[in-house]
Amino acid sequence: MSRQLDFFYDYGSPYSYVANAQLPAVVARTGAMLVYRPMLLGGVFKATGNRSPAAEPIEPKRRYGGITLLRYAAEAGVAFRMNPHFPIDTLFVMRCAVAAQRARVFDAFHARVYPAFWAEGENLGDRDALARVLASAGLDAASLFEGAQAPEVKSELRANTEEAVARGAFGAPTFFVGDELFFGSDHLRFAAKALEALPR
Repeated sequence: MSRQLDFFYDYGSPYSYVANAQLPAVVARTGAMLVYRPMLLGGVFKATGNRSPAAEPIEPKRRYGGITLLRYAAEAGVAFRMNPHFPIDTLFVMRCAVAAQRARVFDAFHARVYPAFWAEGENLGDRDALARVLASAGLDAASLFEGAQAPEVKSELRANTEEAVARGAFGAPTFFVGDELFFGSDHLRFAAKALEALPR
């Protein structure tokens, strides 16, 4: 088995943002090939009956979850503040991520969108705001928006989401090393150990 780490994520997941900040170190340490798999977290929740931690009905637990998130972000050394527009409909921005992969501009797209969402508080469910953010990274927002509307892009995002659920995902971030699932930014270290156990 090759050293490959599949990263199923949604930009609307703050824990995915925290995990994303840790990925370069994991890749450097393990020599793994990182594969970004955009999915729609809302679709995963609908398919599995799960819900966002922000919808936790026990108020002290929900509040503690927010504290935990801040601790994880600080540990990962990543700038973070809760997005004032959260929750945001991420369907279009996730389609744009797939379009960016197909257009071979994903690295610049990904590097700009995450901090805009979780450090700068941008409302990326608003297309004007998203266009402005993409333009600030030198990306052609109009071209990506057009690509996001393509049937094959919509189908790919749907297929990614369905594949994640079929493989056992119930939230984000979800990592796979082969068929083994690792859920949550706090379990990325276990995925790293699984990678290190594989031959180079």
